[in-house]
Amino acid sequence: MGDIKIVFSDIDGTFLNKESQVTSGTGKAAKALVEKLPFVLVSARMPEAIYPITEEIGIKIPIISYSGALVLTEKEEILYDKRMEGTDTGMVLGVIQRDFPQVTLNYYAGRHWYVEGIDERVQTEMDITSATAEVRDFEEILLAEEMPNKILVMADPEDCERMEAELSEKFPSLHIVRSSAFLLEIMDKSVSKATGIKVMLEHYGIAAEESLAFGDNYNDVEMLELCGRSVAMGNAPEDIKKLADEVTLSNDEDGLAEYLVKNGIIC
Repeated sequence: MGDIKIVFSDIDGTFLNKESQVTSGTGKAAKALVEKLPFVLVSARMPEAIYPITEEIGIKIPIISYSGALVLTEKEEILYDKRMEGTDTGMVLGVIQRDFPQVTLNYYAGRHWYVEGIDERVQTEMDITSATAEVRDFEEILLAEEMPNKILVMADPEDCERMEAELSEKFPSLHIVRSSAFLLEIMDKSVSKATGIKVMLEHYGIAAEESLAFGDNYNDVEMLELCGRSVAMGNAPEDIKKLADEVTLSNDEDGLAEYLVKNGIIC
């Protein structure tokens, strides 16, 4: 395997510990890495939920947000911006509101996070991510043709699992995947973390074989399969560990930093 020329990392469960914080070891590793190679955070989060992390560390880096639907350079220039179709958006929102009234819907469009009300789930997400939700009527947003990069459903685990199966069957034109036991991500079918990574690789003129990716969950599968070297976190499910080339320590044990140092990518 050749030299690594770019590093991609998932955020929640990978770059952050279980308290959603950057450990000092991982923060130092990120700063050392940025001095040598392009380092890109890849997440289901919106940009406003990623930038507080990079600002805390003191780095300016490119990001892939909405699991690949929005790709930004380190100067926040848009390289890629994929939205859901209006018909799909209206229909899937209608089905969820009719069949799953107990869940919380979130509508992400560009740099905006829209909700129809701030409940306990939304407040918790705001506390974790430092992003701010805006209260808007979804029908109004659709009428204004401000299409979403992503719809996020917050739900109890059993509802999340059932919705993934039922909605995937009803909406074959959408990519529907759980990013945690409580979160269901809905995007255009073409979108995955690999989509965003391909855009970034083309931007830098780097081949996929020269890339390294860290991940811990099912929405990282396409990313881990695409990159030349894939590393699963010690806290990842067993089938994600089996899929990856290598396994490092957990996100609470500076797994990303430990791997980078052990393999001579940083000192």
